[in-house]
Amino acid sequence: MNFVFFLKSFLLGAGLAMDACAVSMANAMNEPQMKKRKMFLMAGMFGVFQGIMPLAGYFVGHAILSIIEKFIPWIALALLGFIGGKMIFEGVKKPKAEEDKAEAKNLTFAGLLVQAVATSLDALSVGFTIANYTVIMALVCVLIVAAITFAISFVGIVLGKKFGIKLGNKAQLIGGIILVLIGIEIFITGII
Repeated sequence: MNFVFFLKSFLLGAGLAMDACAVSMANAMNEPQMKKRKMFLMAGMFGVFQGIMPLAGYFVGHAILSIIEKFIPWIALALLGFIGGKMIFEGVKKPKAEEDKAEAKNLTFAGLLVQAVATSLDALSVGFTIANYTVIMALVCVLIVAAITFAISFVGIVLGKKFGIKLGNKAQLIGGIILVLIGIEIFITGII
């Protein structure tokens, strides 16, 4: 392991973290009063999944992954499209009461889990790029990817909270549009 290895791992982590950062920002825009515990949980889940997926790709190997890989863009589009579409729908409809508004803004653990999986599906194929690494090198690489994703996602959450407070009720609508666009971007880049 040398400087080039660490630089490649850092850049890989930064590249993979962009979807997670955008989703984190969208989530925080929808929930500007998010507590620190939830902020750390969200960034942590994105980091863990961005680390697990390349490692899974590394261990699973080319045979099985090559079969699954063609469906990854479709899965990401469906998951993010559904979540984003639901947020858009809830952002457009007017809640009957303030309690409804508060409920619509809060992301559940299950929703966060779906987002973490959806944004990290493209990282599964990154296992191919580290296939020539030793197991130790692969583990160090994915730990770097996870740490970078955590940091970038946390920054996205902080920025999203600031914008969410300024945007008020429109934040959920904008967040939903962002999620749908991320799903479309993953889909388009995955099929090209």
